[in-house]
Amino acid sequence: MKKILLISGGWDGHSPERIVQFVADELKGSDFEATIASSLDCLDDLEALRSYDVIFPCWTMGALSDIQSRNLVEAVRGGVGLAGIHGGMGDAFRGNLDYEWMVGGHFVSHPYVGDYTVRFQDRAHPITKDLPEEFSYTSEQYYLLVDPGVHVLADTEYTYEGRTVTMPVAWVKPWGKGRVFYSALGHAPEEFTAFPVSLQLVLRGVLWAANVR
Repeated sequence: MKKILLISGGWDGHSPERIVQFVADELKGSDFEATIASSLDCLDDLEALRSYDVIFPCWTMGALSDIQSRNLVEAVRGGVGLAGIHGGMGDAFRGNLDYEWMVGGHFVSHPYVGDYTVRFQDRAHPITKDLPEEFSYTSEQYYLLVDPGVHVLADTEYTYEGRTVTMPVAWVKPWGKGRVFYSALGHAPEEFTAFPVSLQLVLRGVLWAANVR
């Protein structure tokens, strides 16, 4: 049985408690033992972190202590997976450069909220295999600063101030021996019900980060 640590907290606007419970419930059929933590104190013990197969942070904004930051970064570097969504992972611990480098990017704004199209760019990857070429989504469209070294799984066209750019939506990357997965989707848990492909993306991302897929 695989072990996942889901960390819930930070800004309430991203419904962290509901998101982590939703993800934990969805993983029950995948032979996962879920531990939900509502405090960052769970990051104080490096050896305990190393006992997990994957960590799912859902903590928008907030701050890590030096030891918490070091433990999280080193746990993933040593082989623990890291998977997360939206602001819970992409807008966590602002200004923590080690964390942002590990994740592969971070949120800067969402000037557009509404309908947009998500396109899968690598449909041979274990996370995206057999998913449709694209799907429609309605929510905040994240504008992100992204490490050019990540492997982009999905992207979107972002138009702002008269310019249109290709913006990554989901990616994977290695961090030492660990696997990192991020998806910018998932502002509210209801979106996973309204747009089932986004739920498949996240669940597969967790499984991949845990070395299941």
